[in-house]
Amino acid sequence: MLDQRLNIGRDQDVGSPKAGNSIGLTDHRDSFLSALTVAITDYAPRTYVRLRAQRVLVLEPDRVSIRMAPPFSGVPTQHVVIVDETKYFANCAWDSFGIPAALHRPGRVHSRCEQSGEPLNLEIGLQGPPPCSWLFHCLVPAAKWWDAIVFT
Repeated sequence: MLDQRLNIGRDQDVGSPKAGNSIGLTDHRDSFLSALTVAITDYAPRTYVRLRAQRVLVLEPDRVSIRMAPPFSGVPTQHVVIVDETKYFANCAWDSFGIPAALHRPGRVHSRCEQSGEPLNLEIGLQGPPPCSWLFHCLVPAAKWWDAIVFT
C-alpha cells in the first residue's frame, strides 16, 4: 500500500517531515517554491516596467504594487462600477465606462460631479451608456494624460 511505503499515518500531513516521508516531498516543494519566489521577485519588476512603458500599468512608488491597470484602479476611488454584483474601482469617470466594456458585461456606475458634489449614477449596457445630457470635462488634454496619469 502507498501509505505503508511512505510510512504515513492517517493523521499525518504528506508533506510533513514528521510523516516519515522517505521520498522528500517537502524538500522538493520547498525548493520549487523558493525558486519560484526568486524568479517572480526578479522578473516581475522588470515586467512591470515594460508594461508601464506600454501604458498598461501604473505602479506605486515601491515599483511593485499596481496602482492602475486601466480601466481598473488598484486603490479605492470615487468611481465605483458594479458588474454582476462585483464592485470595481475605476481610475476616473472615463475609465468607469471602460470596466463594463472590458468585462463584456453591463454595469452600474456610481460617482459624483466634482463641481457640484452631486451623485452620478448611470447604467452602462453592452452598447454603452444611454443618451443623456451629462458632459465629461477634462482640464488636461487627452494627449497629455500619461504625463501625470495619477493627477489626471
